[in-house]
Amino acid sequence: MLSSSNLDELAFEFFREFSRCEYCLKVVGLREANRKDPTADWGAFANGVRAVLETPGSTELKVAIRYFVEHPPKKQIAGSDGLLDWKDVLPDHKHQAELILRLVCRVRNNLFHGGKFNGHWFEPQRSDDLLRHALVILAACISNHEAVQEAYAQKAV
Repeated sequence: MLSSSNLDELAFEFFREFSRCEYCLKVVGLREANRKDPTADWGAFANGVRAVLETPGSTELKVAIRYFVEHPPKKQIAGSDGLLDWKDVLPDHKHQAELILRLVCRVRNNLFHGGKFNGHWFEPQRSDDLLRHALVILAACISNHEAVQEAYAQKAV
């Protein structure tokens, strides 16, 4: 059985790694064009790591990608009755690598914006699976993008 504290620690690790990765994207210039605020361009990052996400070398990464393809995180919506609900809808994407990274971003959004936690974890096993697989995907992407990996290794100052 999952303990709440273990899931709390995993969520913290995910936030830390996601934030660090997102910062590195912005530091190396992977930013969305035509925006005043510096916003990470996850689509551009996906293009740079496309090979590793479409032909993964490790079993762990293959399992993580397959989990996201077969069990993608849902999008939180407000239903017509005004109540919060979940919708099975994939984000816009041009290829599988972009889909996977946009789904990792959705995990972050669902967690950060309160979709998965309200004093207790909703669907704790699913949350655990999504967070663990997202961490595997982020690590593989970081280590397979030269500029981002260098920024990450130097702690991107």
